[in-house]
Amino acid sequence: MRGSMSKCSVSLPIMLVAVLTVFHGAFAEETGKKVSSYSPVVITQDFSTIMTRMKDAKPEIMKRHTDLLNARYDLTNRPAQGVTMSRGKPVQEGVRVKLPAGMTWDKLASMNPEEIREKDLFPAGFLPLPHPNHPEGGMVFPKFVIDEIKKQEGRDLTRFDLDFDLPDHFLPEFPAPIYLTTRPDLGDVSQGKVLTLQNYFEIFNGILNPKQLEGLRLLLTPFPQQQFNQTDDRRSERPSSGVACFDCHSNGHTDAATHLVGDIRPQEFRHRIDTPPLRGVNIQRLFGSQRALKSVEDFTEFEQRAAYFDGDPVIATKKGVNILERGSQVHFMAEFQALLDFPPAPKLGIDGKLDPKKASESEMRGQNLFFGKAGCGSCHPAPYYTDNLMHNMKTERFYKPRMINGRMAAADGPIKTFPLRGIKDSPPYLHDGRLLTLEDTVEFFNIVGGLKLNEQEKKDLTAFMRQL
Repeated sequence: MRGSMSKCSVSLPIMLVAVLTVFHGAFAEETGKKVSSYSPVVITQDFSTIMTRMKDAKPEIMKRHTDLLNARYDLTNRPAQGVTMSRGKPVQEGVRVKLPAGMTWDKLASMNPEEIREKDLFPAGFLPLPHPNHPEGGMVFPKFVIDEIKKQEGRDLTRFDLDFDLPDHFLPEFPAPIYLTTRPDLGDVSQGKVLTLQNYFEIFNGILNPKQLEGLRLLLTPFPQQQFNQTDDRRSERPSSGVACFDCHSNGHTDAATHLVGDIRPQEFRHRIDTPPLRGVNIQRLFGSQRALKSVEDFTEFEQRAAYFDGDPVIATKKGVNILERGSQVHFMAEFQALLDFPPAPKLGIDGKLDPKKASESEMRGQNLFFGKAGCGSCHPAPYYTDNLMHNMKTERFYKPRMINGRMAAADGPIKTFPLRGIKDSPPYLHDGRLLTLEDTVEFFNIVGGLKLNEQEKKDLTAFMRQL
């Protein structure tokens, strides 16, 4: 049944996709409409009509997406024994991606990409993950983030048309600890609080210099955004002052808020974004999963000018774009971001590799696999476990293009190499969050990379990555 579900209700066969594409083109020709790179500027319906229509559609949209998640994954709460994130939240364990009926991971790993593609055996959980409502898109926040921001600041990040999709136990801990490159002696400086405009000064006065304090203030200041603004095409019930950088990058880390990339058209080809941590941006040389922006200053400025508005500067002007001054505001924001450090890794030496006196036998075997047979170290070298390059895994070798809840699963293209330091603190994994656990990630790369790992080697590799 699981195999038939992946072929029918979860995805459309490629022939049907082609038919729909032709139909869409014929419809566009008949009505005079055509696909555009631009969002509509003039909204012809009043706000109450839009909100009522979208509220009415919400239950069916969320059910369709929930059914997709349940078909793909085991979503139960199964914490690993004795493995926690830096502040104590349990890490989820086990492979959660479901296999097609009658298939095993060993059998799948023995097949070549062409055979997996032709027999449609690539696990559904390895396919691109759609946004909760991909045709609509936009920022969606976990409920615990919404509740805390509303409590502290009175801002409401609730969307009337959508809810966040993944269960809390698969998300990073909240509030996240904050470590500074300039004051490692202080350890976690967050005081167990979520940073907002209400408390940042009392927490950081005397620790940061005035430029850094001002940069942090700006990172915590809400500015208009595509779904949260004052206009009649917002997605919040009341007019909103907007979204702050640290609403997604909570405490300079990530709370797994999701969005769609702004740099791809048309809508069905846009990638879902799993918000990456800001920890360690000082050692990174590429920013944006595919845009390859060359500095954190470029990234900060681009986010405010365009990414907040689905990459559309026309809409940004309409909704209230915040034009930051490069020489002071952008510089100050970037300076604070560059202070955010990875969490401590007590078993790593100064070279970023395990201290044999502290590591277990399994962890040491995992390290040998990481830099040997598994080949992970070629893209994720120590000490920070990134090569600051982009790589194309070409996962489209394993499946035929298909539409999945409004997301066209086709070639992803090159994606930046994200650092693996502190990786157990930032689930889910891959650029769109399609992999819920480190075990899922190991299985994914075992298949995509043709690594031929046995069960013990997979366990050892996971054990090693939990120490990074």
